[in-house]
Amino acid sequence: MTKVKDLAKMIDHSILQPTHTDEDLKTQCAVARKWDVASVCVKPYAVKQAVTLLEGSDVKVGCVIGFPHGNSKTSVKVIEAKQACLDGAKEIDMVINIGKALGGDWEYVENEIKNVTDVCHQNNAIVKVIFETDYVTAREDKIRLCEICTRVGADFVKTSSGYGFVKQSDGNFNYKGATIDDIELMRKHSGPDVQVKCAGGVRTLDDLLKMKAAGATRSGATATETMLSEAISRFGID
Repeated sequence: MTKVKDLAKMIDHSILQPTHTDEDLKTQCAVARKWDVASVCVKPYAVKQAVTLLEGSDVKVGCVIGFPHGNSKTSVKVIEAKQACLDGAKEIDMVINIGKALGGDWEYVENEIKNVTDVCHQNNAIVKVIFETDYVTAREDKIRLCEICTRVGADFVKTSSGYGFVKQSDGNFNYKGATIDDIELMRKHSGPDVQVKCAGGVRTLDDLLKMKAAGATRSGATATETMLSEAISRFGID
């Protein structure tokens, strides 16, 4: 039987909009505390404040690195990750160098993921590696990334940043985000110690349940209250 508290502990409550203020951070950390989610995912400057706001709860503080486009040098990502850990982050979501992956420079990509993973583990934090599957679309590239993450000891593979918009031929922008096919592929090709996180476009309870069934154990979300309120209505309070 599905339990609401188990679904809540799948959720990393995202507080990442560029327009979010300190007041928004307080409001959204209160949401995370209310629903006892797995973590909040915040911008680097907000880690210390989020730690204070969530003191005494079981909600961990996570932080994005190289976000959202992954273009920082490896050394900068390492410094950023270490500082986030020193500020109190227990989970780090890093964006890979997308251009290097698309260009097939796998030595660079592996070195980058390994260096960030190592500094996170040295500072008692886990690392989630964002592939940005709106851009890295080739099946073989996603498989290669899963193999690299397994080899270097990353804790999670993750679909998207939530900001991977692609310009179409008609001039409009399209955003796909997490898909069932990608979750199944990432689960199949990652080692048993590597978990899978979906992110991008998971906005309803049914979305969350489908991702869980496909193999995701975490989900980024902004619609946390909507999903968990519906879960209570559907499944009852634990």
